[in-house]
Amino acid sequence: MSESIIIIGASHAAAQTSVSLRQGGYDGDIMVIGDEAVLPYHRPPLSKDFLSGQKSIDDILIRPAVSYEAARIEMKLGVRVGAINRNDKTVLTDDGETLTYNKLVLTTGARVRRLSVLGEDLDNVFYLRDTQDVLAIKQKAKAATSALIIGGGYIGLETAASLRKQGLAVTVIEAMPRILQRVTAPIMSDFYRRVHSEEGVTIFENVIASEIKVADEGLEVMTSSAQNFKADMVIIGIGVVPNVELAQAAGVKIGNGIEVNEFCQTSDPDIYAAGDVTWHYNPIYQRHVRLESVPNATEQGKVIATHINGAPKPYNSLPWFWSDQFDLKLQIAGLSTGFDDVVIRGDINSGRSFAAYYFKHNQFIAVDAVNAPRDFMFGKMTLTKRLNLDKARISNDAIDLKSCIAD
Repeated sequence: MSESIIIIGASHAAAQTSVSLRQGGYDGDIMVIGDEAVLPYHRPPLSKDFLSGQKSIDDILIRPAVSYEAARIEMKLGVRVGAINRNDKTVLTDDGETLTYNKLVLTTGARVRRLSVLGEDLDNVFYLRDTQDVLAIKQKAKAATSALIIGGGYIGLETAASLRKQGLAVTVIEAMPRILQRVTAPIMSDFYRRVHSEEGVTIFENVIASEIKVADEGLEVMTSSAQNFKADMVIIGIGVVPNVELAQAAGVKIGNGIEVNEFCQTSDPDIYAAGDVTWHYNPIYQRHVRLESVPNATEQGKVIATHINGAPKPYNSLPWFWSDQFDLKLQIAGLSTGFDDVVIRGDINSGRSFAAYYFKHNQFIAVDAVNAPRDFMFGKMTLTKRLNLDKARISNDAIDLKSCIAD
């Protein structure tokens, strides 16, 4: 009987792990089980090009079906795994099938955080996490003239930009004192507030949604402020929660996600995990993190494949991310958490191209580059090599980037 690897969750991490296993020489059976009835696809375009109609489902597939067929990777889609039996090394699917594994990989990702207010399950109230969510939003947007978005993070703002491009009147309400408060500096919040205002999006901060009601032919969102908001459709984007329940029920160690070592092994050495669901140690920042990031999912998938194939390469990647809104391409290198100073290179006040360099105790820790790819690549290189920057020099646009590296 040949060896078998089962991957639970048809995600970015699953697509990379399965293909990398074959590329590394694994000759046993590989099965990917996913609860969506669609092949693994790129999630970032969901709130951007897919929502705006610029790309179809086929356009956002990570790989076409023939690629998995050629690599002898079995895709079992539209099926959910209900339990893991670590003693027997089996998984039980919701259609009653028991499958045996030698190695198990959990790429279960994350689900939307629910708003938990009365009316959040009404018709024309949407969350945005998968293709079915976006198809429903697109269908409603065809007949809608207005949309209210609850949540001023990247997903909420990307959705606002996509719907505004389609001609809808868009309002965003954010519970915290400023948009993007959890992920970036106040100056970046100010910048994105300005741009969205210039593009016709209305933003209200420090406003908490308390109830959603049917009103006239649309919806009304009751809030903590003196103002309530009416719209044809409501989209909720207030973050995600890692899908750890399957692993937790099996007795696998859980932190802020499924805890893994430098080879993405869980507390059970025959069970691995990758992607948004993992709680892993980042050697660059010397702390545990959970990253909602495509590059992280991809790198962890590669790490798992090399370990199973007997050529282990520990995870040591720099976190990086991106966001597209209107004509803005934001590229982020590193983690700015805990910063105590920000240095701007470029015109953040009236322009749309600049970079924000973050420092903690005078050590460079991250960069947000808006329409500034050279700054992004330079920042990424500097952080990966664990170099530092001279604050005074980096703030001077006339000085070449490379000469800003501190002695």
